[in-house]
Amino acid sequence: MDKYIWLIPLLPLAGFVINGLGRNALPKNVIGTIASLMVLLSFALSVGAFLQVKSTGAPINVTLFDWISVGTLHIPFSFLIDQLSSIMLLIITGIGFLIHVYSIGYMHHDAGFGKFFAYLNLFIFFMLLLVLGSNYVIMFIGWEGVGLCSYLLIGFWFTNPSYADAAKKAFVMNRIGDLGFLIAVFLIIQTFDSVAYADVFAKAGKLNSGNTTLLLITLLLFVGATGKSAQIPLFTWLPDAMAGPTPVSALIHAATMVTAGIYMIARSNILFTLSPVTMNVIAIIGLATIIVGALIALTQTDIKKVLAYSTVSQLGYMFLGLGVGAYTGAFFHVLTHAFFKALLFLCAGSVIHAVSGEQDMRKMGGLRGKLPVTFITMLIGTLAISGIPPFAGFFSKDEILAYTYVHSPVLYVLGVIGSMFTSFYMFRLMYLTFWGKFRGTHEQEHHLHESPASMTIPLIILAVLSTIGGFMGVPKALGGSHWLEHWLDPVIAGSTKLIGEFSLTHNTELALMAISFTGAVLALIYAYVKYVKQADIPVADTEERPALVKLSYHKFYIDELYDTIIRKPLDYLSGFFYKVIDKMGIDGIVNGLGQTAVESGKGLRLLQTGNVGFYLFMMVIGIIAVLVFSLYSFIKI
Repeated sequence: MDKYIWLIPLLPLAGFVINGLGRNALPKNVIGTIASLMVLLSFALSVGAFLQVKSTGAPINVTLFDWISVGTLHIPFSFLIDQLSSIMLLIITGIGFLIHVYSIGYMHHDAGFGKFFAYLNLFIFFMLLLVLGSNYVIMFIGWEGVGLCSYLLIGFWFTNPSYADAAKKAFVMNRIGDLGFLIAVFLIIQTFDSVAYADVFAKAGKLNSGNTTLLLITLLLFVGATGKSAQIPLFTWLPDAMAGPTPVSALIHAATMVTAGIYMIARSNILFTLSPVTMNVIAIIGLATIIVGALIALTQTDIKKVLAYSTVSQLGYMFLGLGVGAYTGAFFHVLTHAFFKALLFLCAGSVIHAVSGEQDMRKMGGLRGKLPVTFITMLIGTLAISGIPPFAGFFSKDEILAYTYVHSPVLYVLGVIGSMFTSFYMFRLMYLTFWGKFRGTHEQEHHLHESPASMTIPLIILAVLSTIGGFMGVPKALGGSHWLEHWLDPVIAGSTKLIGEFSLTHNTELALMAISFTGAVLALIYAYVKYVKQADIPVADTEERPALVKLSYHKFYIDELYDTIIRKPLDYLSGFFYKVIDKMGIDGIVNGLGQTAVESGKGLRLLQTGNVGFYLFMMVIGIIAVLVFSLYSFIKI
């Protein structure tokens, strides 16, 4: 198997090249088939790699070639497949394949069909490179690559200026985080004289907890994760990423780009475990992101915006888990979130497809009978994200909350409140979309129809995964053995040794589960009463909303705040540098020197009269001047 590992990322790259070059020549069905087949083949190879790791228990190390060698620093271009990366490979290629298949139907009438699939394949390539790399430099290449592809995919419909702006916003905000990651890599090289995971983690394990250098490295790595995984304060790009086609939203928000930060911290777990201050920062930022994302999602009326802020909030749970040392729980939530969030976004795309591009839930309603497959699968996804057992999200979210309770009961209570918000805004979405009477136009109602099989089959598969995916981590309190915990043990063993075993009695753990479950049920009941029984449809005029609702609807004016305190001052400073420093200063000096030469030339050329007598006169004047200067020098001596 080892000699075929390099094909896992190469196949999607080949799909990018083929579809990129042949986008205007190849038929659409051929383009869609090539793009999907390349990802499917990568999935098959990933399954093979997973089975090899499972059977041997040893990681797969593959060095393709020696790459960078400077002094004592050697960076080979090599891949590592272990318990952590093997699962990520399955998620990226498996969910990615389903999104590719879905996109064949969703994007069928788009003029940029070939270009879209080329970008999707390139995105998968860079994400696989990020996960497969055995050192931080290769991870950083993939890290930057997915940032580039997100720019291309979010701004895919670039003729719309607002969509192009959203793409630029995502690109710029990611660069802020990426700078932190890059500086951290430089510090890692300076401290450990290596970027290979094996070397760095082995040397870091010999350092004392709270080491200042480790603190700085981990804080900078967290800055990188904050940008890529949309945590406060670098989260506002993610909701704007809804400008891209819905399959892009599913790809970015579910299984790939936004989970890169969680993967990076889970991979570097020993560094973070040895930096308790950073862990506390991560937990607090994660919790704040949970609450802020959920509060904004409560009042949004765009179906994709609700899911976008839901993603922000769910990523907050993953960071909360990382911050309290629940590395397995955080990664478990990455997996279950990949299932139900990809499902929810693709279901939203199916709804939008059915109502002729409409995304405002106030203009939907009553779609249960018209879109039965979409309704049932989206209900499963909603139950999963709301933490209703036995669906996938229940197990992963409750594991994070249990670890949080041990770490801090206050953080636990806030986490449960965030979970209740999740249940409320997700069932609010369901009730506004599928219950009541249809509130759209007669023309939209006339064309209501279920999506084609290329779109509904991926929904069904993801619905099944959202139903059974949580059983890979059934806790011992419920009679399970938590397979995922045992599977990831070799990767996080060092951290487990330092943190200690999870200590909570079964009765306490069951009580915590009951509390979060009860909260989720109460929230969905309240949403049912409000939006079904009372038919309380959100008003169109924002001025009629209560002050707190208006504040939430306008996203707490965070974008406007950034605009005021960051963008406008930078624009003013840029204008000052352009007008004063650049044009008047630098350009003034350069142009002034040129102008001086020109004007001097104009004056000096008057001396060239062509008159011999004048030249003799000037020569005599010159001789006299030399004699006078010589005489003056002699007298002075």
